[in-house]
Amino acid sequence: MPQKFTPNLWFDGNAEEAAEFYCSVFPNSRIVGKSHYTESSPGETGTTMTVDFELDGQRFTGINGGPQFKFSEATSFLINCADQEEVDYYWDKLVEGGGETGPCGWLKDRFGLSWQVVPEGMEELFASGDEDRVDRTMKAMLQMGKLDVAELQRAAEGETAKA
Repeated sequence: MPQKFTPNLWFDGNAEEAAEFYCSVFPNSRIVGKSHYTESSPGETGTTMTVDFELDGQRFTGINGGPQFKFSEATSFLINCADQEEVDYYWDKLVEGGGETGPCGWLKDRFGLSWQVVPEGMEELFASGDEDRVDRTMKAMLQMGKLDVAELQRAAEGETAKA
């Protein structure tokens, strides 16, 4: 089935660089196509206007729109990770080259785009119906930047943190 929605990401002249970076981070990813500004368009003739790319099968479009708009934390992409190894991989790769780490599994990459890097099963930890379990997990998560899967599980189970 064709993808119904395609996120469009606004860049200030570096959409192609961003697409190449993201394709290097995510498996099964590729640049799909590019369009260029023409004499009639608002950008510099011949420069890249848009770049279409897929990240592990999810289509995106990067637009070289200019400096008018910036990314904010109001929009982020969540990456569900199978285990700590995958959390570590995406966390390290996405902050590489000038990104910023944030709290509770959030980070910004070097282009300013926000990501949430979380282990699979987080929804279950917070929707378990056990208020004490949820509270313990939340307290532990609020102390973390990059999420530590084992520590979150220990907190959920009511075990003391490792020394």
